[in-house]
Amino acid sequence: MNVITLCGSTKFKEQFEQANAHLTLQGNIVISLGFFEQYEGIELNDEQIRLFEKIHIKKIDMSDEIFVIDVNGYIGESTRKEIDYAHIHEKTVNYYSKSILANSNKNRI
Repeated sequence: MNVITLCGSTKFKEQFEQANAHLTLQGNIVISLGFFEQYEGIELNDEQIRLFEKIHIKKIDMSDEIFVIDVNGYIGESTRKEIDYAHIHEKTVNYYSKSILANSNKNRI
């Protein structure tokens, strides 16, 4: 049983939910996002953005690995920083685009 933090763009809510279910059914403890501001159209100010970046780094610290939701290979700047942070702290990094989820029917987990 591993602790896994999901990382990636908040515009990929459906893929986050799919990965969360899949990884949980494999017996992992999954840490995800509190909400999906891009997908849901929520505006954040600079202070909130900095706060959520700190929170997400703490989630990575608590994890054994991260699972990057990189739909069609997309990795934004903040996700790239999270990947770099995970590597520096010797966390395993796995990718949605390289998993069975990327090519599966989204209703299957």
